[in-house]
Amino acid sequence: MVEMTLDSNQKWGVLLAVGIGTFMTALDTSVVNTVLPVIGKNFNQQITAVEWVVTIYLLVLSGLLLSFGRLGDMRGHKTIYLIGFGIFMGGSLFSGAAPNVTLLIAFRGLQALGGAMIAANSPAILTKSFPAEQRGQALGLQATMTYLGLTAGPLVGGWLASLLSWRAVFYMNLPVGLVAIWLSLRYIPMDLNHQRTEQFDLLGAVTFILGLGALLLGLNQGGEWGWSSFPIVSLLLFAVLLLSLFIYIESHGKYPMLDLSLFKKLPFSLTTLSAIINYIGVYSCIILMPYYLIQGRGFSPSQAGLIIAAQFVVMAVIAPISGTLSDWIGTRIPAVLGMAILSGGLYLLSHLTGQSSIGAMMLALAVVGLGTGIFISPNNSALMGSAPKSRQGIAAGILATGRSFGMVLGAGISVAIFTTVKAYESSGIISSGSSIQATAFYTALGASFLVVSIITLLGVVTSLVRVNTNS
Repeated sequence: MVEMTLDSNQKWGVLLAVGIGTFMTALDTSVVNTVLPVIGKNFNQQITAVEWVVTIYLLVLSGLLLSFGRLGDMRGHKTIYLIGFGIFMGGSLFSGAAPNVTLLIAFRGLQALGGAMIAANSPAILTKSFPAEQRGQALGLQATMTYLGLTAGPLVGGWLASLLSWRAVFYMNLPVGLVAIWLSLRYIPMDLNHQRTEQFDLLGAVTFILGLGALLLGLNQGGEWGWSSFPIVSLLLFAVLLLSLFIYIESHGKYPMLDLSLFKKLPFSLTTLSAIINYIGVYSCIILMPYYLIQGRGFSPSQAGLIIAAQFVVMAVIAPISGTLSDWIGTRIPAVLGMAILSGGLYLLSHLTGQSSIGAMMLALAVVGLGTGIFISPNNSALMGSAPKSRQGIAAGILATGRSFGMVLGAGISVAIFTTVKAYESSGIISSGSSIQATAFYTALGASFLVVSIITLLGVVTSLVRVNTNS
């Protein structure tokens, strides 16, 4: 791969173009979560049906990230990135006009197709556009745009749904997407060298999509269908079989979609694992805190959104600072420190009760945001820096897949613990006495956050033992 040398104006233009795209996709994710109850009421559908509007997006996105990262390496990251924008905007337009929930779910899958093309190639574009000594800063600023999108989502979604309609949250992607496409055409340079002699690994891609889809579906629906039910057990066994077959195909294929040799490098393997663990912690918080604030404490959705925003505001402020710092001192120290602080923040959340003050809630969330903000940029920089330039698209796809996988694991683990402990508490198996129903909720919440806090301590170890990566 030919090294690109960009002048100062162009490389910051690349960051602006990629940043707006990152903001748009992050905003779309959080804004749709916010308006799900409104969509369900509009179509007269229960939450079990409407939640597929979110689930299908995550399933399609996760299954296709590696494929589009590989295509980016072969055909040019800018080309795949721009095509992704067009598909994402088309999916947004159709989603906003959907006449029923079934078509809305289908159009969200189309939106996820474009989102996967964007997410799988944007880190590779940034990594090639900035010199090694500024890579952490650039990825940190991109992370800031992600957190700003996540922060603005609940507020924008509630405002648009109240003022106009839930359909407006999809239509708003069109003008933002047009701006991002114009900036991308203007500033992102075309790749100078593509691996056109290599063939796309279609068998590996299909096997991976089906295997990962079965795994994510099983984890996502395990709490509702029952972890020992025939459908869930079958899905998980099917996932193990297909993913094992995928590894076999990739290790024996001439042009593998996933270069398994990357995982022979300790920095790459452990930074990938650390990223997954980080998102388990972050997404557990995203899933459980609205339940605590709205169902447990009786706050309105808008009040809950403002309280939860403390986490993402701190992330947005800290991420670029940590990224820049990691360019100077290396990536290991910030990654270890950030993961340790994240674990501490989750431990604080495990002590929330029915009498906890708003200040205590926001403090715990801010600590979670501080830890994540310190961790994510250096870890991303270490992962991208440990992959060869000819495999930047694959590395970016692995990074994005790890993020989605960690989110699903976080949701599955936290919800499974919460529902199990709450059921035992409510039945009096764990405790008895007065007000069992009132205490069961907070006991279950505390147990969930405590377990996830312990899991993130493992992330401290994986961040500590890997080789330090400065470039």
